[in-house]
Amino acid sequence: MTVKIINRSGNALPRYESKAAAGMDIRCNLQEAVTLQPMERRLIPTGLYIELPEGYEAQIRPRSGLALKRGLTVLNTPGTIDADYRGEIGVIIINLSGEAQTIEPGERICQMVIARHEQAELLEVSVLGETERGEGGFGHSGRQ
Repeated sequence: MTVKIINRSGNALPRYESKAAAGMDIRCNLQEAVTLQPMERRLIPTGLYIELPEGYEAQIRPRSGLALKRGLTVLNTPGTIDADYRGEIGVIIINLSGEAQTIEPGERICQMVIARHEQAELLEVSVLGETERGEGGFGHSGRQ
C-alpha cells in the first residue's frame, strides 16, 4: 500500500525500524526542546501530513522505551487519524513520571500503525444473543 505524505519537519520520513515492525517511528518537529512537568500534557507537532486510502486509519501509539524509561506516553492511546483528515499530525504527550522530562528536537516520540477498518451499520434491537460469558465484565475470568 502507498500512503502519500508531506514532510515539513526537516526530519527523515517515518520508517519501520525492523523487517516485522507493525509501527513506524514518528519524530517531533520542534525548534527548541520542550520540558513537561509531572502530569503535564502538551500537543507536540510532527510536521507530517498524510493522505490515507479510504478504509484505513493511522493509529498513534506510545513508544515503549519512552513510557518505561521516562514516563512519557501518548495521552489518547491509540490516537486515530482518519482517512479524510489532511491537517498536521499532532501527538498529545503526557509526562506520567515524578520529574520533569525534556523532549529534544527531532526525538522519536511515538509510533504510527496503519490499519484497515470498516464502518458498521448499527441495528437497534431489544434483545442480544446469549453467550457463555454473558455479562461477565472486568475481571470476570479470575486471577491466574
